[in-house]
Amino acid sequence: MTVAIQPQRPGFAGLVTGIDCTAPLSPAEIAAIERGMDDFAVLVFRDQRLTDEQQMAFTLQFGDIERTGYGTERIHLRTAEEARKLGSGIGDFSNVRADGTPLAPDSRAYMFKLADRLWHSDSSFKATPAKYSLLSGRAIPSWGGATEFADMRAAYDALDERTRAEVEDLVCRHSQMYSREKVGFTALTDAEQQAFAPVRQRLVRRHPTSGRKSLFLSAHAGTIEGMSLPEGRMLLHDLTEFATRERFVYAHAWRLHDLVVWDNRTTLHRGRRFDPTEARDVRQTRLAGDGPTIEQGA
Repeated sequence: MTVAIQPQRPGFAGLVTGIDCTAPLSPAEIAAIERGMDDFAVLVFRDQRLTDEQQMAFTLQFGDIERTGYGTERIHLRTAEEARKLGSGIGDFSNVRADGTPLAPDSRAYMFKLADRLWHSDSSFKATPAKYSLLSGRAIPSWGGATEFADMRAAYDALDERTRAEVEDLVCRHSQMYSREKVGFTALTDAEQQAFAPVRQRLVRRHPTSGRKSLFLSAHAGTIEGMSLPEGRMLLHDLTEFATRERFVYAHAWRLHDLVVWDNRTTLHRGRRFDPTEARDVRQTRLAGDGPTIEQGA
C-alpha cells in the first residue's frame, strides 16, 4: 500500500494509512514516516494490534531506546504490588496494577501520575531530553482519557517580536519535582529528590532536521535562570497559556489499538481525565534524544 498522511489540523498531526506497524518497514516507509514526523510532529496509526515485542521492533526502526529509569526504582513510584511485568523497554503508562485492577486513587503512584495531566514534554527533566514517544492503546476507558498535543513550532512563530527576542536565549531548569509540586504532590523521599535534581534546558530550540525553531516548555520547567522565582514562573505560565490555545492544539480521542507517535522536541502533550475505576492500558516506548539542548555545568 502507498503511505498517505491526512492532516488533522493545518500543518499539525497526521493520520497515517498504508502502514502495518506489526511488520518490518521498508526503507521507503521509514523515510515517509520520518518526513511525516518532521512535517506534522504527531502521527496517528489506527488499528495496530501490537504486542510489546512488535511495538519495540517498530520503535527501534527510528532510533535508540531511551535508557530506562526515571530516577526511581520503578516508573511513577509504583510499589512491587503495583508494578506489572511488561516487555523489555516498555513503559507502563496505564492505571493498572499487577493484579489487573486499577491503581487506588490514594496510592502514591496514582497521585504522582496525576501531573501527566499538565502540559509537558517527556523527559525534559533529563539532561538529554527524549526524541519520539510512542503510545499504544491496549485498553481504553469508556469516557475521557484523550491526549492533547500542542504545536510548539507554530506557537513560537506566532509570538510577537518583543517576546520572541526576550525568550530567545533564556535557560530554564526542569525537574519532576516542579511538575509534581504543581498538583500538590510533595511526598518525595530524600533519595527521590536527589534523583530529580533539576537540569538545564533552552527555552527555544531548533529542530535538527527541519531547522524550525520551537518553544521548549513543560510542566517540569520550574525556574528561569537570571529571573526571580515569581517572575520566571509567571513568564512560563504566560507562555504555556499562549502556546496551548485552541489554534495550536490537536486532541486525540483514543480508539482501541491506536498507536500515536509524537516528537517531544516540538510538542507539548497532556492526558485528560477518565473514570479511574476503569482500566486505561497504554504502553509507551521512548526514543533517546539527539543531544542536550545546553551544557549542564553552569
